[in-house]
Amino acid sequence: MRNPHRCFALLLLASLFPVLPIAAQPETAPPSIAFARAQHLQHGINTSIWFAQSSDYSVHYLQTFTTAADLALIAKMGFDHCRLSIDPGPLLAWQRAGAETPFMTELDRVVRLMLQNHLSVILDIHPTSEYKSELFQGATGVANFVSLWRALAAHFANIDPEHVFFEIMNEPEQNDPYRWQGIEATVVDAIRQAAPQHTIIATGAHWSGLQDLLVLEPLADPNVIYTFHDYEPFPFTHQGATWTSPEVRPERAIPYPSTPEDIAPKLDEEPTLSSQFFLNDYGENRWDDQRVENTIEYAAKWSTLNHVPVYCGEFGVLREFAPPAARAQWLHDMRVALEKNHIGWAMWDYQTNFGVVTKQNGITTPDPDILDALGLHLLQ
Repeated sequence: MRNPHRCFALLLLASLFPVLPIAAQPETAPPSIAFARAQHLQHGINTSIWFAQSSDYSVHYLQTFTTAADLALIAKMGFDHCRLSIDPGPLLAWQRAGAETPFMTELDRVVRLMLQNHLSVILDIHPTSEYKSELFQGATGVANFVSLWRALAAHFANIDPEHVFFEIMNEPEQNDPYRWQGIEATVVDAIRQAAPQHTIIATGAHWSGLQDLLVLEPLADPNVIYTFHDYEPFPFTHQGATWTSPEVRPERAIPYPSTPEDIAPKLDEEPTLSSQFFLNDYGENRWDDQRVENTIEYAAKWSTLNHVPVYCGEFGVLREFAPPAARAQWLHDMRVALEKNHIGWAMWDYQTNFGVVTKQNGITTPDPDILDALGLHLLQ
């Protein structure tokens, strides 16, 4: 039965973008190409708080926060790709200038360095929530976003389509999944006009969660990989986080796996009934390796049902308050579940509060327990 909400959304988008040409799908991209290229995205790392989520995009910062030595170390630790977050703000400045900018020059340099280290690269447009909110309202914000992707795809069109991937947007925060579906389809058409050979990475509407993936209808383009993020169980992975659900802020030393008995002593540490309920629910749900695997199996089922490749672009644990052994155990269980279901992944992240390395006094130290949990080891 035809979905009336989806039909309405498609008609709406057609009225919003009547002047945007629709590119023909390239005949050189059979459905198998996305599966083949997904093999380059098996065990990755997010290089974050660098070209996105930073208040400083000076050349000095971009050259020193994550360095050529860091990229060499990423390869040496056994990662095969980097998911590179990019703020659209400096890209818009580059697009308006119609010429190279320092930000774009540094971005080009970093992409070349990653490829030289035999690391595939995901160019992930990673906006602020304010930028995303413009997509809710009328046509202007969407048209600007489509135009930006057309320019960015043209810029990288001649750079190794086997190893450079275009991720449409990180965690879109769009409340209307049908509208987001139409926006993604329009972006894909714009990318295809400029870069017909590159593989695109698409996602669901809200926070790129697994449930967002499961309700997503695959795009008509055959050269697309579909991504989701997985931080469940949230009471464990985000304990102590200050920027998200208030229930996790007071949490400290929350165990994993979870049982009602293990969680019971922690409930009295929670300041509100709401946070107690939130944490009690985590215990009652008995999160362990089997529970993790059961959830990941749904991503694999969606992949099989739709004959498209699936990729986990983020998973991780905030390390400040999580017990180190429990953190390593959850990362291990996630990695094993993903690999068992033939899903490539990228851990969040390289060096910040979810990191796989610690930087102190000019020395970068990989965490051997986390590398072991990820099935990786530092090459000598």
